[in-house]
Amino acid sequence: MTSGLPFDDFRNLLARLDGPDEKAAAGVRALYALTGKPKGSLGRLEDISEWLAAWSGRVPPVVSRPLVAIFAGNHGIARHDISPRSVRTTAQMVELMAAGGAAINQFCIASDLGLKVFDLALDLPTADITEEAGLDERNCAATMAFGMEAVAGNIDLLCIGDLGVGNTTVAAALFAALLGGNGADWIGSGSGAGDAMMNRKAEVVDRALALHGAHLKDPLEALRRVGGREFAAIAGAILAARMQKLPVVLDGFATTAAAAVLHAANPSALDHCVLAHLSAEPGHARAAERLGLRPILDLQLHHGEGTGAALAAGIVKAAALSLSGMAAAVT
Repeated sequence: MTSGLPFDDFRNLLARLDGPDEKAAAGVRALYALTGKPKGSLGRLEDISEWLAAWSGRVPPVVSRPLVAIFAGNHGIARHDISPRSVRTTAQMVELMAAGGAAINQFCIASDLGLKVFDLALDLPTADITEEAGLDERNCAATMAFGMEAVAGNIDLLCIGDLGVGNTTVAAALFAALLGGNGADWIGSGSGAGDAMMNRKAEVVDRALALHGAHLKDPLEALRRVGGREFAAIAGAILAARMQKLPVVLDGFATTAAAAVLHAANPSALDHCVLAHLSAEPGHARAAERLGLRPILDLQLHHGEGTGAALAAGIVKAAALSLSGMAAAVT
């Protein structure tokens, strides 16, 4: 960070985002016209090809080095018994992914995707957001910067997922802060909460909203006060991808909440992103509509951990190949 307050650089970046490459998008439309197939016959795949070209500048678009990046964090509010899983589960899942035994590993193999999992100080959960801010501004900004650096490298599609016990409750708090409503409007069963646990989740969200009050009107303040490390890192990764002309596939409920922070700061901030799927969390569809994100899949997943993004990446890769293959056949 180079300017006065820790968030200043991010606010400056968000204020001057580049737009899409309209010439590349037009090039995709022209190539499809050359194939001789009925106009629009590949449906959404044609839209995805055009989106890929517009945000990568490549015609035809190419996806040869895709990466799934999963950001893992723990949360102080887990002590309120808001999840059937203990905070130890987050680290256990990170270890399982490292060993190749998680669902995400299999989906990455199926679509030939790279995978990186980032442990964001799992042994140091963020503060309890019902009592104080989850992160101070400096640590939140540093975590966003880490997220920006984490996506550096020779990749051409970034798929972003999250991992963290209690993070659907944190996501609900962020959505309520950014889009309005209360805890009951945004909470869901997460990893299997029953009615009593869901009531506790809603209460936790409402207590956090009441505590932080008017501070939540600022999106980055909302991120640090009622968010968490994985949310901050995801926001940073999405922003860095925009600067690198790197198309992004967003995973489920919590990842979308992190993305909502950027959208609240600049409504065009997610134009280089597509939404992988609609999760089983009841607020996800409503949030997606408010953010202008149209899901590729709707498989009623609530597993998280980037699984939906990895599955959708296979569709994105197919969209790119459909155009490049057919275009080559007629030129």
